[in-house]
Amino acid sequence: MRVRSRGKKLPSAEKIGALMPLKRTYLSREEFAKAHGAAPADLAKVKAFAAKNKLEVVSSSAAERSVKLSGTIRALSAAFDVKLMEYSHPDGNYRGRIGSIHLPDGLAAVVQGVFGLDNRRQARPHISKGKGRAEANAAHLANFTAPQVAELYNFPAGTDGTGETIGILEFGGGYKPTDLSAYFKNLGITEPSITSVGVDGATNKPGDPQSDPEVALDIEVVGAVAPGAKIIVYFTTFTERGWVDALAAAMSDTTNRPSVISISWGFAEGEPVQGFEWTQQTVQAVNETLQAAAAMGVTVCVASGDNGSSDGINDGHAHVDFPASSPYSLGCGGTRLTGTGNKIAAEVVWNDGAKSGEGGGGGVSVMNPLPTWQTGIVPPSCNPGHAIGRGVPDVCGDADPDTGYEIYYHGAAQVVGGTSAVAPLWAALLARINQKLGKPVGYINPLLYSTLGKTGAFHDIVTGNNDISGQVGGYTAGKGWDCCSGWGSPNGASLLTGLGG
Repeated sequence: MRVRSRGKKLPSAEKIGALMPLKRTYLSREEFAKAHGAAPADLAKVKAFAAKNKLEVVSSSAAERSVKLSGTIRALSAAFDVKLMEYSHPDGNYRGRIGSIHLPDGLAAVVQGVFGLDNRRQARPHISKGKGRAEANAAHLANFTAPQVAELYNFPAGTDGTGETIGILEFGGGYKPTDLSAYFKNLGITEPSITSVGVDGATNKPGDPQSDPEVALDIEVVGAVAPGAKIIVYFTTFTERGWVDALAAAMSDTTNRPSVISISWGFAEGEPVQGFEWTQQTVQAVNETLQAAAAMGVTVCVASGDNGSSDGINDGHAHVDFPASSPYSLGCGGTRLTGTGNKIAAEVVWNDGAKSGEGGGGGVSVMNPLPTWQTGIVPPSCNPGHAIGRGVPDVCGDADPDTGYEIYYHGAAQVVGGTSAVAPLWAALLARINQKLGKPVGYINPLLYSTLGKTGAFHDIVTGNNDISGQVGGYTAGKGWDCCSGWGSPNGASLLTGLGG
């Protein structure tokens, strides 16, 4: 159960983000918890409710504003006045509830959300191996190592992330240390410090053919581009509760203190046609935690999805991916990159067309309203009604598996792509910029739209679109910001100059 903040209003992320990083004042995690954590009296009310309803208190955290409970299905159903049922689904069977959650009057004003009664899959990895492409042919493609991509994007010289900590959120699977050792040895890079942190009982558990390549890709891109940084991998469950608890754990982690977070997972907005849909309480909880990240100087980079403007939903409408669509995350879209030597030869929107159904995600949110810093920039949605909401992505980078990244997974070299590669790439870049500036850049979205996007900090992508099928409608790249590529791919050295003021 997520408990309300002790009453103080969150610092304005927009006001923080409008300042140049060197002029900002951030709250430490301890200061934030003291000012905005849960009140002891509110935690006590939840514990009393648990005792009255024969539920066990597993843990309690004022900093995370959470009380974790366990009990029998009968006890939980009675406590929250719902009926818990088992359901079958192509994405996996799950437990769900019938009826709205009810709480006593005295507790309803204290509890912001109840998570975990259902355990539907609410996270998908945004990694692409290139559909219809034989694995054996991967070596013949125009692929890159992660350091080669960083060189093409002119990452700041003389930086490697030393002194920084990068957090990575994973919603399943795991990594084998032997794979990572082989990968970094092949690149001639000293293996970085990698630590796993379990959330909600999840652990580093390799063996999932869907999730393991994602975990390997995230760690290997971050570690190859910012080998001096410490890497903390937060493993959690693929549920809404997993999202809420993992983000809260990373933001309240006073041991590791990541200043940049990479998330290569997400879930489409508005999936009722397929049986799953983000709940408003989860969106609110995630957005609040991302606002907290801004107050603490943490940048959160999130992949925007690999299924173009539909985001993989076959209802004839365009969709975007959450939490990339949160106004408090840095949404990372995808391109197809080709290079000559250490120079970019061409870069266009990633769109493999209907034959693969893959391409960079982007569009207009229906769950998150238009932020003030995107006013006058975001076009109307291509859906009927033409609403205007938060535009996605903010930035982009190489994601096409045909110009993808070399990784090492399951004892063998492979080539993969997806916006899953772009989020850790940007996380590593910002860690290197943090190192050079001596201070975290934190929440940079307002700066992107007010100044940085209009400078030489980006390679503007002006070719391509993200309507994969030609039937949904989509968005076309053009000069400046667009719903396919954001402001463009990074010119790292210029971005450092811009963020340094």
